[in-house]
Parts: sequence; structure tokens; C-alpha cells
Amino acid sequence: MNNPLLNHDTLPQFSQIKPEHVDPALTKILESNLAEIHRLLETAKPYTWDSLINPLNELNDRLNKTWAPVGHLNSVLDSEALRDVYNTCLPKLSLYSTEIGQNKALYEAYKSIADSPEFAQLEPAQQKIITNELRDFHLSGIHLSPEKQARCKEIRQQLSQLTAKFSQNLLDATHAWKKHITNESLLAGLPDSLKGLARQNAEQANLDGWLLTLDLPCYMPVMNYADNRELRHEMYVAYVTRASAESTNSAQFDNSGLINNILALRHELAQLLGFHNYTEQSLFNNRMAKTPKQVIDFIHDLAQRSRPLAEGELAELRSFAATQYNMPHLEMWDIPYYSEKLRHLRYELSQETLRPYFPLPQVLKGLFQVFERLFGLRIQALNGVDIWHPSVQFFEIFDSKNELRGQFYLDPYARQGKRGGAWMDECIARKRLKTGVQTPVAHLVCNFPPPVGDNPSLLTHNDVLTLFHEFGHGLHHMLTKVDYAPVSGINGVSWDAVELPSQLLENWCWEREALDLFAVHYQTGEKLPNDLLEKMLAAKNFQAGLFMLRQLEFALFDLRVHTDYVPNLDVQATLDAVRKDIAVLIPPAFNRFQNSFTHVFSGGYAAGYYSYKWAEVLSADVFAKFEENGIFDRQTGEAFLHSILERGGSQDAMTLFVEFRGRQPKIEPLLKRVGLLAA
Repeated sequence: MNNPLLNHDTLPQFSQIKPEHVDPALTKILESNLAEIHRLLETAKPYTWDSLINPLNELNDRLNKTWAPVGHLNSVLDSEALRDVYNTCLPKLSLYSTEIGQNKALYEAYKSIADSPEFAQLEPAQQKIITNELRDFHLSGIHLSPEKQARCKEIRQQLSQLTAKFSQNLLDATHAWKKHITNESLLAGLPDSLKGLARQNAEQANLDGWLLTLDLPCYMPVMNYADNRELRHEMYVAYVTRASAESTNSAQFDNSGLINNILALRHELAQLLGFHNYTEQSLFNNRMAKTPKQVIDFIHDLAQRSRPLAEGELAELRSFAATQYNMPHLEMWDIPYYSEKLRHLRYELSQETLRPYFPLPQVLKGLFQVFERLFGLRIQALNGVDIWHPSVQFFEIFDSKNELRGQFYLDPYARQGKRGGAWMDECIARKRLKTGVQTPVAHLVCNFPPPVGDNPSLLTHNDVLTLFHEFGHGLHHMLTKVDYAPVSGINGVSWDAVELPSQLLENWCWEREALDLFAVHYQTGEKLPNDLLEKMLAAKNFQAGLFMLRQLEFALFDLRVHTDYVPNLDVQATLDAVRKDIAVLIPPAFNRFQNSFTHVFSGGYAAGYYSYKWAEVLSADVFAKFEENGIFDRQTGEAFLHSILERGGSQDAMTLFVEFRGRQPKIEPLLKRVGLLAA
């Protein structure tokens, strides 16, 4: 069988990949890699970078090129057949990873290189790879007895399956709910953009009228604008009970048991490895923060600074709803609706007012111009590339010498079978070849509203921020100049610093000089008027305190369930206690937020959700330098390119930050940006 997953000489041939290709390809690569590792350990003595580590890196790259397309398709083109084989393969990958991590001979080989005179002669990136690998051996249980190693192996296999199941349950639960509406009066208050999307949903389902779903491009406008309180209530309940026993339509996808099992297994694994809890293990694994207390103190400090502001915002909202709309008591499904009313009253602005100025094609064009002005690089589309869906686009990045620096796929629209949210993922990593350089390739995935009829996809300003954010991650991956895949791009970057480039790029979405490049009315060609921009800027920190506390609530919950874990931990009680400590808005008892918290229970942010706020301190401080020198100052842009983006994970994140900024990070720029400190 000609297996496209074993063809590593081209970009992935997505349209040719079938579920039946996956298991044979992965099995062949895993068996071949293990045999080659055994051969290297026998023949590569004396062990050196060239005789052992470089060939091992090649094996890892080969495995990544086989599995990355499968993982990607599982996220963007879910099917029962693909899901089945994906789930079948996860334990095999976990077993392979553990067998390598617990290979004593391989560990001793790495250690011999680290202890040899050659180590001092290696490049910093090479040294970092060896240091990282020795750390990872420890995290795999290399120091444990055979019995404990076997248990670690079992736990990792189980966790790989449980976390995948969590994500799949949420996807199924999200798509299990639909509301068919034939009476247009029920849609009062909703913007035309949402009505058009709902009608298109209905047409695709061969229905009359409108079809509402729990996908964010549908859910959020209903919560923000639907005059029908019962409709808001119904959708809120459906959304916040997804994948839980509280749900009336998706209880069969209940994630509660998975959460308990995941937490128990993570805690057991951490204790087997010699840590008190999973948070300690997480922080040991390449973080700028070093102790749970350091992170918890950071969260509490921000919460203490934010709480008075949030309390004032909530009191103002309640007073407004009571006096203007005779709503003395607000439920959670009322908060977004009356917040939008208050925002509109105060600033005469809503996300819907802005949407016509952000057609996706123009926003993309402007984003690329911002990028070009900052870094002196250019982007152009490339047609004819094999893709997995007709709406996917492919782009290439070139430098001033016309050399190819990176490539990326953009999958912008929400659709059935596609995981919610937005993300950047690695397709191919950069590395040095005998014939040149392997070009890094990224996936940029969003869930924007698709085009409706002849109109392009019209984004909210929040959508624009999301696009810039994910593109920032992509730049970190694609613009690396590190020649070794394990620390090129985002590989090896401290997890609590990995959000720096993405959060930084969002700042240009607020600047007149940048907005003029892409904020153009899709019908008239008019640039975003000054009065609208002034309203945007005035409203920028609208309810910033409430937003800050919400993020800190998520971060503290994540830390508490992983730091304070005890057998049979009451997860809901833990979340309730965190809300009592942090929040000013307390959801109803039926809310099961944790059952859809993919970042922590199926993503890479377990005991690390605080990273968003930690990195926000870094990004605000970096942007302050752009503000000092000019937001399009090429010298500052190139300094960031050379100090941060090109260096990937080849050096310590704080070292690279200090190289760019000339000092340690300060929190004041973030506090000013969110209105907690006078500018």
C-alpha cells in the first residue's frame, strides 16, 4: 500500500490520508525507530553529538512528520473512523515515549556526552537539547525501580487516552445541541450577520428558518444581543452544562469521571517521580516560575489589584440594568446582554458596529503588511497545495534576500467536525540538513463565521485580536533560525513564556497606523472612522476588572486541583472555593465549566493556565519599548525578531527577554494597559 504518511519528502498530502493509513504507518515508524536506537547504542561509541544525538533527532523528526498530520486532521476533520484509529494509536505513542524515557543505556549515553569535554565545545542550542533530554529522562522515571517504571508507563498510556476522550466528548456534546427556529420574532435583537449564519446553517441541514448551534460564532452573538431572555437562558444552560450530567442533551458525553481519573493519575505520577504534587512536576518541566507558591502569590496579587475595579464594574452594571431596564436581579445569561447595552450607551459601540470594517480578506492583507513593516519580511499565497478543506489557504514567508523562511496553512472558519477555539500547531519543524534547511511549517486554525452568500467573513474586533494572536504563535515557530528541531521555533520554550509573541502582536489591533492597513468597510472601502476608533479605545478596558478576575479564577482553579489534590477530590467544591476567593460573579450551581476546560484537561496547560497572565506581563513590557520607539520602528522590530523569535527554545526565556529589554520584566506596563494603574 502506498502510504502518504510515510512520504516525508513533501508537505503532507492531506487529501490522500485515509484512516486505514494511520496504524500501519505509525507502527512501522515506531518499530523502525526503536530498532535504530538499539543499533545506535551498540555502534555509536564513543557517544558524541554527531554519532548519537543528531541521528536521534532525525528519528524524532521522522515520527513527527508521520503523526502530526494525523493529530491535525483529528482536530479539524473529525470522523468516527479517524477518531477510532487515533484513539487506538495513542497508547502506542505513549508506550514508545516511555520506553525511550526509561532506556537506561540511552540515558547513560546522554549523560556521558554531558560529562565529556565535548559538551563545552557544543553550541548553546545543542547544550540546551542535552540538558532538556536529561530533565525529560528524570520526568520519565529513569531513576525509579522497574515496578515503579512500569506503573509510570501505565499511567502515561491511560492519560493519553483519557485526555483525548475529554476533547472528543466536548466536541460531540457541543454538536449534539441545535435549536431550530421558524418564528423570526424569537431572533429579535440579533444582528443580521448572525441571522444570515443561522439561516445558512438551516439550509445546509435542509430546514426552513434558522438553526442555532453552540459554536462560538453563533453562541456569543445570542448571549450578547438576543432580546429574548428565554432564548439566552436556554443557550446558556446548554453551553455551560456541555459534557456533564447536568446536560439534558449531552449527558452521555459526561466528562466528570474523566476529570477525576485524570487528576488522580497526574497526582500519582507526580508522587512516583518524587514531587509532592503535579504542579511541582509541571514547574520542573521548563517554566520561568519555579514554585507553586510563587505562582499562587502572583495570581493573588493580580486578583487583589483587580477586585475593587471588578466590584465597581459589576455594581455599575446592576444599577444600569435596574434603572434603565427594570431588571433588579441579573442572572449569568443577562450579564453579556446588559453589558453590551451599557457599552453601547456609554461608547455608542458594539462588536457588530465594527464587523463591517473587518472583512477577513482585508484583515489578512493588513496583518501581512504589519508583519512586513515590523520585520522586513513578506508573505505571499501559494496555490495548488494539497489541503484538507476547500476553505484552507496556504502562505509562504520570504526575507529580503528572497529566501524562504516559513510556510503556513490557515483554516479560518467554524464547521461541523472541527474542534472549537483557535490554535497554532507545528506541522514541520526547522532543522539543518546536509542540503540546506528544512522549512518550518505551521497550522493556524480559527473558528470565525464563514462567508454568508456573497459577503466575505466579517470579523468582530475580538476575532481580529484572535487572528493576530495565533499569527504571533506562528511567527515564533516559523521565523526561528535555530538549526536543531528540539529547540527550534516554539520547541523547548518555557511554557509560561510561549504566549509572549502572540499576546504582543495583539497590540497592533488598537493602533491607528496599523488599523489603516486593514480596517476597511467591506462595501464602501471607507477606513475605520476616527470617532469609531476613539470609541474602541475608550471602551478597550470596559469591564477589564471582571475579565481579569475571570482569567485568574481559571488559573487558580487549575493550580488548586493539581496542587491540593487528595483522593476523591471534590472538583466542584474546589472550583466553588476558588470563586469565593477570587470572583465577584458567581455562576449558578448547575454550571459545569470544568467539564469543557480543554486547556487543562486535554491541552498542554495543566498546572500552567497561569501562563497567559505571566506572559502578559512580558508582552506588555515588550510593547512598551515599541511605544517608546514607535510602533513600526524597524530597529525595535528586528531586535525582537533576533532576540526572541529567531532564538526559539535554544536559550533560557528570561535570558532572551533581558537581552531584548535590557532588564528584568516589570508589571507596571500590564497594570497600565488594563487600567489598574494611571498611565
